[in-house]
Amino acid sequence: MINILLIAVHVVASLMLVLFILLHSGRGTGLSDVFGGGGGGLGATGAIEKNLDRITIAAAIIYGITTILLGLRLSS
Repeated sequence: MINILLIAVHVVASLMLVLFILLHSGRGTGLSDVFGGGGGGLGATGAIEKNLDRITIAAAIIYGITTILLGLRLSS
């Protein structure tokens, strides 16, 4: 039962990680361009990008922890 829960959390974390990495800015573009900001000088876009960084880091930590736990559970 715990393996199924770990696998479900692992899959959700991996999908979130892919989504949030794709939302990150590339060279010269950012999340503000996705929502039509495009250089309006809004201060909120910096906060959005900072929160996106935090969410991406949290998803990566969850993904890493579930990877280790699944490796330990399935190897024994």
